[in-house]
Amino acid sequence: MTQLTSRQRSYALLVCCVAVLLIGIDLTAVNVALPTIGRQFHANVSSLSWTIDAYSLTLASLLMLSSSTADRVGRKRVFHIGLVTFMLGSILCALSPDLAWLVVFRVIQGVGGSMLTPVAISIIANIYTDSAERGRALGVWSGVTGLALALGPVVGGALVGSSLGWRWIFAINLPIGVVALFMAQRFIPESRSPHPRRLDSIGQLFVIVTLASLVFGIIEGPRFGWTSIEIIACFVVTVLGVAGIMYYEPRRYQPLLELRFFKGVPFTSANAIAITSFAALASFLLVNSLYLQEGRHFSPLHAGLLILPLAVASVIFGPINGRILARFGARASFVIAGLALTGAGLMLTREGPTTPIWWLLVAYGLMGVGNSSVGAPITHTAVAGMPIAQSGVASGINSTTRQIGSALGVAIAGATLASATHRDFASSTHTAWWISTGYGAMVLVLGIVSTTAWAKATATRINFDEAPSPRRHAPSARE
Repeated sequence: MTQLTSRQRSYALLVCCVAVLLIGIDLTAVNVALPTIGRQFHANVSSLSWTIDAYSLTLASLLMLSSSTADRVGRKRVFHIGLVTFMLGSILCALSPDLAWLVVFRVIQGVGGSMLTPVAISIIANIYTDSAERGRALGVWSGVTGLALALGPVVGGALVGSSLGWRWIFAINLPIGVVALFMAQRFIPESRSPHPRRLDSIGQLFVIVTLASLVFGIIEGPRFGWTSIEIIACFVVTVLGVAGIMYYEPRRYQPLLELRFFKGVPFTSANAIAITSFAALASFLLVNSLYLQEGRHFSPLHAGLLILPLAVASVIFGPINGRILARFGARASFVIAGLALTGAGLMLTREGPTTPIWWLLVAYGLMGVGNSSVGAPITHTAVAGMPIAQSGVASGINSTTRQIGSALGVAIAGATLASATHRDFASSTHTAWWISTGYGAMVLVLGIVSTTAWAKATATRINFDEAPSPRRHAPSARE
């Protein structure tokens, strides 16, 4: 890779930030549009859950595959393919004739999105070789993520409430994507890993089947009945999928999932925290958007503006939490995140048709503090004690568990809303908020446990340099 000037690196960083802005705005804007989409297509809560989870589930399933493919065939090439695929999915979503096709087209968006976020991070890491400059670049990247969280509900609410309608939430991605594609072609250099990991197609299949069956069972449980043969079959497939992963992956040379990492308490806890914290955020975005519009009858734009405290708190507290992490370590950040998420959940359990707006705004702000406090310490804890050579794989697994958390959060929240028998919508949200409170409590407990001396010692006992077991499939000459 040729040496880039400071301006060229800045332009490449800008392209990566535009990509994450595109994905972030789209994701949060869709949540605001759900009530309108539901009314137009006469869809229930379970069906609307698929509008979100079709994207999150695809992203979770393909993140590691996309990362390893980019390392092998070229990061710029995969980034281009991701942009084109995401734009294609967006246009198809805008033209969807019904909800079923919208869900299918969201899967296409998810395929494209899986090639953008992790690959963009790899691009940034490769063009910024100085650690200090790389840190600042990743800080800009994180700030743009927070900006997307702030703009998404407002942009979505404005588009849905205007004469343009919800379809423009997807259509607007085309002009932005074209600009990003042109800039990527001009400013992003091609790069590959000198030692890319080998494709693990069977492991990938196990992951897709396991996640899909689990999410389908949770979302469709209220419709089919929790004891129906369809739902029981889904959970049986999930268990078999987990068993398949546990049996096959340790025997695979360079597996998709390095199960030995989970022998370390910090790594296991960090991924559990990723699942619970992102489940809390995803369920909040779904339930709150429906509550404000269906339960309180606010307009989409008004609902989007009310969610702003979450984004503002995230943007403001993100840099503060970085300093807290640097000075006091991950435990302090986890405690703040756990207390904030638990507090937000508890406040929202009192949600009703006439809950004061100030009460909601405080709860939304707490959710923003919790959300901004948990991201950096998750990554820090996940790679604690691991050699540099293994940090990429560890962070890839951690990114995947975040998306798994988002998918599960939407699925569980949607299932609780669909199962509720209350007459008013506000009361129907209480179970979902109690579950969200539980997510926060788990973040608090796991955050403390994962930062103990005992937990750190378990990470240092993992033998990262062990040779592949004779049971593992050695690479063939063709590989």
